[in-house]
Amino acid sequence: MLNGIGLNEVEIKSKVKVVGIVPESKVRRKIMDMGIVRGTEIFVAGKAPMGDPIAIQLRGYNLSLRKNEAKDILVELI
Repeated sequence: MLNGIGLNEVEIKSKVKVVGIVPESKVRRKIMDMGIVRGTEIFVAGKAPMGDPIAIQLRGYNLSLRKNEAKDILVELI
């Protein structure tokens, strides 16, 4: 069992580390293809007014994720 909180629940300007991706996620392969794998450090740069999408920075690039994609990425604060 994976422990962690969904990336969609993380506050803006927080730095987190990926602990895993929900195995049943329909976007698991897409997430992994974007370089989001266990151990990846992510900075939550911002969120749209309604919380969707979420702007993140990782591996030297910026990325926007939908809330329903971000919830499948389990992270811990660092």
